[in-house]
Amino acid sequence: MNFNLSEWSLKNKALVLYFMLLLMVVGVYSYTQLSQSEDPPFTFKVMVVQTYWPGATAKEVAEQVTDRIEKELMTTGQYDRISSYSRPGESMVTFFAKDTYTSADIPDIWYNVRKKVSDIQHELPVGVQGPFFNDEFGDTFGNIYVLTGKDFDYALLKAYADRLQLELQRVPDVAKVELIGLQDQKIWIELSNTKMAQLGVPVSAIQQALQQQNNMVSAGFFETPSDRIQVRLTGKLSSVEDLKQLPILVGDKTIRLSDVAEVYRGFSEPAQPRMRFMGDNGIGIAVSMRKGGDIIALGKQLQQTFSHLQKTLPLGMTLSKVSDQPVAVQHSIREFIQVLAEAVIIVLLVSFFSLGFRTGLVVAFSIPLVLAMTFAGMHLFDVGLHKISLGALILALGLLVDDAIIAVEMMAIKMEQGYSRLKAAGFAWKTTAFPMLTGTLITAAGFLPIATASSSTGEYTRSIFQVVTIALVVSWIAAVVFVPYLGEKLLPDFSHTPQRAPWYQRLWAKLRKQPEPQPVPYDHGHDPYQTRFYQAFRHAVDTCVSYRKTVIVVTVGLFVGAVLLFKLVPQQFFPPSNRAEILVDIKLEEGASLTATEQAAKKVEQFLAKQSGIDNYVAYVGTGSPRFYLPLDQQLPQASFAQFVVLASSLENRNQIRHSLEREIKLLLPYARTRVSLLENGPPVGYPIQYRVSGEDQDLVRDWAQKVAQTVSQNPNASNVHLDWGEPSKRIQLEIDQERARQLGISNTDLANFLNSSLTGSVIDQYREKTELIEIRLRGDQNERADVASLGSLAVPTSSGQSVPLGQIAKINATFEDGIIWHRDRLPTITVRADVRTDLQPATVVSELQSSIDQLRSQLPSGYLIDVGGAVEESSKGQASVNAGMPLFLGVVLTLLMLQLRSISRTLMVFLTAPLGLIGVSLFLLLFNKPFGFVAMLGTIALSGMIMRNSLILIDQIEQDIAAGHDPWTAIIDATVRRFRPILLTALAAVLAMIPLSRSIFFGPMAVAIMGGLIVATFLTLFFLPALYAAWFKVKKTPTLS
Repeated sequence: MNFNLSEWSLKNKALVLYFMLLLMVVGVYSYTQLSQSEDPPFTFKVMVVQTYWPGATAKEVAEQVTDRIEKELMTTGQYDRISSYSRPGESMVTFFAKDTYTSADIPDIWYNVRKKVSDIQHELPVGVQGPFFNDEFGDTFGNIYVLTGKDFDYALLKAYADRLQLELQRVPDVAKVELIGLQDQKIWIELSNTKMAQLGVPVSAIQQALQQQNNMVSAGFFETPSDRIQVRLTGKLSSVEDLKQLPILVGDKTIRLSDVAEVYRGFSEPAQPRMRFMGDNGIGIAVSMRKGGDIIALGKQLQQTFSHLQKTLPLGMTLSKVSDQPVAVQHSIREFIQVLAEAVIIVLLVSFFSLGFRTGLVVAFSIPLVLAMTFAGMHLFDVGLHKISLGALILALGLLVDDAIIAVEMMAIKMEQGYSRLKAAGFAWKTTAFPMLTGTLITAAGFLPIATASSSTGEYTRSIFQVVTIALVVSWIAAVVFVPYLGEKLLPDFSHTPQRAPWYQRLWAKLRKQPEPQPVPYDHGHDPYQTRFYQAFRHAVDTCVSYRKTVIVVTVGLFVGAVLLFKLVPQQFFPPSNRAEILVDIKLEEGASLTATEQAAKKVEQFLAKQSGIDNYVAYVGTGSPRFYLPLDQQLPQASFAQFVVLASSLENRNQIRHSLEREIKLLLPYARTRVSLLENGPPVGYPIQYRVSGEDQDLVRDWAQKVAQTVSQNPNASNVHLDWGEPSKRIQLEIDQERARQLGISNTDLANFLNSSLTGSVIDQYREKTELIEIRLRGDQNERADVASLGSLAVPTSSGQSVPLGQIAKINATFEDGIIWHRDRLPTITVRADVRTDLQPATVVSELQSSIDQLRSQLPSGYLIDVGGAVEESSKGQASVNAGMPLFLGVVLTLLMLQLRSISRTLMVFLTAPLGLIGVSLFLLLFNKPFGFVAMLGTIALSGMIMRNSLILIDQIEQDIAAGHDPWTAIIDATVRRFRPILLTALAAVLAMIPLSRSIFFGPMAVAIMGGLIVATFLTLFFLPALYAAWFKVKKTPTLS
């Protein structure tokens, strides 16, 4: 290909300058348009099918409802797993779509699920309500506010919360505003069972009187020649007082409702899941951002609205901030800009020190240019700014200057040797442009397995590939088009300027008050590679090539050692988040009341109130926190569960509070299962150590799960070992004397309805008030509802209008039943869960347990399974999805190498250098005590691309020298000497640019792995590769004539 792009750019300077300025402007504009969020866009492939069957036990629900729905869902074939639980009267089936589906496929899968379940609706038992579907799990409510007021009840708080909701909904970029912890209003009619029996007032009489009085029925209208006049009746309930005065006809006399019952306005009893802020009940207002919005801009808008709304509230009512995602994002962007600035300064220092000031300036100018082009590319491909793309940008920074350094270095060397600017730029294009392009594409291909990984982990980290590839491709364009232009303007004219020693040598001489050192005078035949340093380096390379077998054996030995060392590196899935929140989970025994859960939560609140270093804490009683952070492991509503989110004022405080909480909470709540954890990064996992025991017989599964739990708890590194379900709940069983009941005209249904009405209350009508619909419920008085012992004396109405004590027609027994039954893929499944007590990674603990778990597995009856879950399972899924992309990566790399080198043996040689980076990776990870996680694994794959790029440029140079007629031995050594500076500089720029990134919790291990790998691989490229080349092609030293 004879067209020379670098020469063209020097012949069209005005055009090149115009494009440079245009791209800068486009880049700056694109940066302002990028969407900003905390986490990358991520699809939750989860759908819930909920069904209610009042009156059924957990076992009946599991067999009659849950199993039918699960069976039908399994016919879709689109599931990764189907897990479900059955509680008394409630079934919840969760459908997890396969990881391999993209977010675009999900709506069709959800449609399919709805269709399948609707098809079997007629097969469900009579009396089943639903099924109801929910697939909105991915909404992140980044901003959560709470409305509290000690002297205000929930009704007043809700009235204000509704107004605030409307105001917040008007803020641009807001998608949803949801209210949390609402308590429904109720009007209670409490009627003493004994009083009713004495007066002979049947429940039906009250219900009938109420409905006849309050029903909405049209009374018609008059149609006159001029008007249509509606006829309206009074008498509908307009206040609780009206209800109290409601006349009821009993026999032949009329009585008022308040004569026989207590009528008052209240809230749900038992209460619905509540939200408590700093020890007070409140109503949460959760705000989510629309897709592709800018979280920082949203944060500013919400802050203004928040300040304005606080002023509109009555005295004593306060609106507080619980969770503020924009602040967290702002913090991480500020941190990113600081790290980016540090990395840019480091890269510039490398350029200035090694290339000289003016040559270094060329590299300095190319950095903002390449960054601007990268932002334009990100905007074009719709990649926003979030913690993954920001880390990828810093990672790319160390790589994007490589091409500029190689191009300007070659140009400067040629100008030193007397070439004109145009000729030097043309020469740089001829010798380096294509090896550089191939090298750039190979480095980008190193990130290909992430792009093709079809898993939630792959989706989460995909932008690493997108950002790095965009940055590398535009950096090559800059190196061949803009760098020659910049070089032409900035490089000194070596033939006319009087030569001086490098500026740092002159500075050193000045500091020591010595005369200015004299440089080697240049002439047209000057060879910059004749300095003392290069002579020594040439000698070292010559030695390596002479003792090639020793060098190769030592390198292979080091590699084998590194592979063995690697087994000692701790494994990890994703590191914990660096957000300041701490999660505290409290789980009471299955079947515990919400009142008991609330009492437990209050104890924790009292403890937290005394702690310093806490900004705020919020408790969700009866449910888990809403998703205020994308990778949150969300908990389902259950009466026996509460979750705290404690916001520490700093990361140091977070760790202190976490440790003191872990200690104290076990003493505060010895009867509850508690867990103190930090937020996760990456797809949510929950407990790090999990073993699932599945099989057909529930009791047998429980026995085996207990054996697994025993095994796990014997490991000193596992703590908080428990089964996720299995404890029975209390129940009262009434054995009805059916014959006696029939004689009295009492049926099972009548009795169940009567007990339900007395104990929990039955809906008899609705009270309408403005926009609210309030249920009117009838129930027994306080003593009858709370006192289990008085159940036998309840007066049951008979068909004759008389009543009979319950104890005469039924025998009352206290027994136990299953409170909850979990299934996974239709099999009863109990999960043994545990936390890691020490600093070890979950994978390490699981591998320690492997032999004893395998022993248990071998004793299992046929059809029973023990599977590893938790972080280890998610990690292996992510790993498998990346491995699936490896053949493509290998194919692309080999093709690129073949296109450049046109030789299978040379391609293989370059390819063999790729794994050598592992020597440095193992060494550095162990040295800096960093775990090898998913992100570090991506770094190691990408590292192999960077190493092959260096090898390729060197081998291509050797080939060019041999083609120019040099003998192979000299060509190997000369090429290595000539490529020494660009290879070392590019590696140095990449390694040093990683230093600021190595502080990051998320990207730290990846940065350390790349630093270690590149340092070792660079030395191997310069010393091992020439030896390998000489050995491979059996190059002999030619005797020199002296």
